[in-house]
Amino acid sequence: MPDPRSDESTDASPVPAAPNGPGSTAVRRPAGPAPDEVSSTRAPAPGPDRAQRLEAASRRVAIASGQLILIVAALIVIGYVLGRLWGVLLPVVLGLLFSTVLWPFTRFLRRHSWPPALAAALTLLIFLGALGGIIAVLTPQVAGQAEQVADGVTGGLQEVQEWVAGPPLNLGEDQVGTAVDSVINSIQNNAQNIAGYAVTTATTIGNALLNLVLALVLTFFFLKDGPKWVPWLAAQTGPRAAPHVAALSLKTWSTLSEFIRQQALVGFVDAFFIGLGLLILGVPLVLPLAVLTFFGAFIPIIGAFVAGAFAVLIALVSVGFTKALIVLAIVVAVQQLEGNVLQPIIQGRGLNLHAAVVILAVTAGASLAGIIGAFLSVPVAALLAVFYRYGRDMLDGLSPEVAADGTRSELTGDSSGAQLVRQSADDDTPGI
Repeated sequence: MPDPRSDESTDASPVPAAPNGPGSTAVRRPAGPAPDEVSSTRAPAPGPDRAQRLEAASRRVAIASGQLILIVAALIVIGYVLGRLWGVLLPVVLGLLFSTVLWPFTRFLRRHSWPPALAAALTLLIFLGALGGIIAVLTPQVAGQAEQVADGVTGGLQEVQEWVAGPPLNLGEDQVGTAVDSVINSIQNNAQNIAGYAVTTATTIGNALLNLVLALVLTFFFLKDGPKWVPWLAAQTGPRAAPHVAALSLKTWSTLSEFIRQQALVGFVDAFFIGLGLLILGVPLVLPLAVLTFFGAFIPIIGAFVAGAFAVLIALVSVGFTKALIVLAIVVAVQQLEGNVLQPIIQGRGLNLHAAVVILAVTAGASLAGIIGAFLSVPVAALLAVFYRYGRDMLDGLSPEVAADGTRSELTGDSSGAQLVRQSADDDTPGI
């Protein structure tokens, strides 16, 4: 018996012809391929506006890509110009950093009716005198123990040679002598190159001293005319932009000051713990090494390496190989704690930067500009963050130029001169 469901389950079953009589209607199959030849997919059918929306999206992507290319090109040009002018910009940057340290004392003198030029000159002389005093105090200690250290150099080198000749290296005296002769021959064969390196080093030192002198001269003018710089910058723009120029200038100054304070704190921690370890182990020249460690903290990577190398060398020639290894362990531990924990946390909190940003900034600065780049990377990153947050607040309709006391700077004056005055901020004052 035929299955009564076959007409419902089989699409290919024939359709009976309708009778041709009165009131009957002919049933026709739809035109097209047979049902068993139709292919289907789960993808939705395209909407009527897909082509128009795709065209609009492509247009937006093209515009954004063009804008990105222009921004990258502008950054490349700016970086090239800054690189060409770096010899002029470096003394300016160093002068600003020196000024952040010396300004509090200069401001104190100016508030007590000292003339600006005299206050700046006295502050700079005291600064130079303090550096000279530190050198004068440390030099006799170094000179007094220099003979002792020099006498121990020979014994220290002999001890190193004996250690190399013994286990686990087991290098014989002939091998050590051969290595020494190889080094001497290499030095003799490359004497011309070494002389060239020496000339380059001397040139570098000369450029550094010139930059230092220029930085000190600029520091004097920054201290003398410091309060005039912000009004001058604001006067170059206009009444609407002046409050923002003043606010950004003050934020930049406070950020640089915070960087110097935090770096000094990090250097003090390094000098204290390394100096304490040297004192406990009985290593001579504790105070000079501690001071060297403090100043070395302001020169990332190389400064810490040089200070640690001096400490280990003096420990080796004065208190023996074992204690020298202990000094090396102390230096490495303190520097790792400072570089990976203390410095990112302190600078991150003081400069409102995440610790990862600080680490990445130091790495990028060192790879791009060496020691100077590593030294300036953190304040540059902090300044970029200041500008970014300021622009973000303006885009959000906030008033970042308004200080915490509810006032903001306003540019007033005429053709004879301009000045910035603090006025109460209006809620409906438009931005730039």
